[in-house]
Amino acid sequence: MDNLDNLAKKLEIGLDSRSTAELIQLALSAPEEDDDYSNERWHFVGLLQRRGDREVLDRALGLTESISIEERSLGIDILGQLGIPERTFPDECVMKLIELLNREFDPLILRDICIALGHLNDPRSIEPQLKFCFHPDWEVRYGVVSGLSGKEDERAISGLIKLSADVCPHIRDWATFGLGTLIEVDTPAIRDALYQRFLLEDSQDEETAEIYDEALAGLANRQDDRILPRLIAQLMSDDVGKLAIQAAEAMADDRLYPALLHLQTWWEPTCIYLEDALLACKPQ
Repeated sequence: MDNLDNLAKKLEIGLDSRSTAELIQLALSAPEEDDDYSNERWHFVGLLQRRGDREVLDRALGLTESISIEERSLGIDILGQLGIPERTFPDECVMKLIELLNREFDPLILRDICIALGHLNDPRSIEPQLKFCFHPDWEVRYGVVSGLSGKEDERAISGLIKLSADVCPHIRDWATFGLGTLIEVDTPAIRDALYQRFLLEDSQDEETAEIYDEALAGLANRQDDRILPRLIAQLMSDDVGKLAIQAAEAMADDRLYPALLHLQTWWEPTCIYLEDALLACKPQ
């Protein structure tokens, strides 16, 4: 399927006869209602990224030096995934973005740079982003979370641990997801950061419930038995979500089995999640 997708993308690029300059102008003039990558602007950005030749690189580099925020943002977005699915000029892209990060001041541009660096996945980009972990603008801190997530470098993990205690729930949510699910590294520091969120986030509050859930998933994946009492209470309650059942399966602890049997008496009878959890936790 990947090969077919790549072929379709190449055909799309080959059939598009518009010049790079035209595609850039179309991207700049397209409405951007939100951050949805499926909107019209991102359609043209994607065409430019997949074209990924020297001309696109040079044009994008030029855009990043514009006095226009919109043009700088477009150049940065192009550089972040230039050449996808097979990256082109990654070194030039990384070095330019790091250079911009060291001299930009606009919060939205700083956010875009960090997100772009995250796509490039180059260890040289980690250190320059860490100084923005406590930036006063939450958009910048969100960019840092995005830029550091999915990386098993100790410096990136340390940054995410700091951001998992951010004052903004949105930042805490993504940082907790980055620590708990996007990496498999298991250290006492990661567990303690996740456990703090497990203890402090309100699982009944709409704004923080997802953070609690991400912490629960991360701790269950690492089989941290500190979550057992609260997880058993959840499974015995009359309000049980699928995530709690999946956490029980990940724990594979027979102490959860009685609670799962109780849940079986009223939960969806054909729920595959519950069947898997029961099998994983069944006493040997």
